[in-house]
Amino acid sequence: MLELLMTTFIAGLLYVFIPGPATLAALSLSAGPGRMACATFLTCHLLGDLAWTILAISAIIGVSQAGPLLFDVLGLLCGAYLIWLGIKALRSQNAKASTIVDVPWKSGLIFGFTNPKAYPFALAMFTAVFARFEEAMTFQNAVPLVLAAFLGFCVATLGVVFWTGLPVTRRIFARHSRLITRAIGVVFIAAGAKSIGTSVSNIRLRA
Repeated sequence: MLELLMTTFIAGLLYVFIPGPATLAALSLSAGPGRMACATFLTCHLLGDLAWTILAISAIIGVSQAGPLLFDVLGLLCGAYLIWLGIKALRSQNAKASTIVDVPWKSGLIFGFTNPKAYPFALAMFTAVFARFEEAMTFQNAVPLVLAAFLGFCVATLGVVFWTGLPVTRRIFARHSRLITRAIGVVFIAAGAKSIGTSVSNIRLRA
């Protein structure tokens, strides 16, 4: 169980650390109003992340309780979704946030709760993480898993506030935003391939 909680904590870190529109908005806030505005934005965004994660973990546990084969099928679908996101990032021509951040707390809530990709991304990431812990996917473990993920979110949020405010970070991002976006795409594809590989191996073992 400890290994599962640590893995979930790390997944929470990665969920926040992997750059996306919210990270780009955080960069712009740190460069403009400053780190306090960035922290306000990300704290409000965190509420949305928590809500989507609770739904994702509940769905994963529900599917796993329905049977191992269905859980593996979910792993295949989520792996394919991550690969699709990765390919999209590799083909991206820019890395600008799609929404202008005006009031940090309000924009943070909007980003967190209305992002249509938040739930499928959380579902895909945590499905890939939980693939090795099929036996532990019970509703009795749901609260510890959510708390472990949330702790990862909080630690990662502090990290994002710190590194986005560094002058060197702003300079590097301005010069290499396209390259960074494509590197993110490679990470997505690798995670998706791992999820698919684990599901295929499980299906073959049961065949």
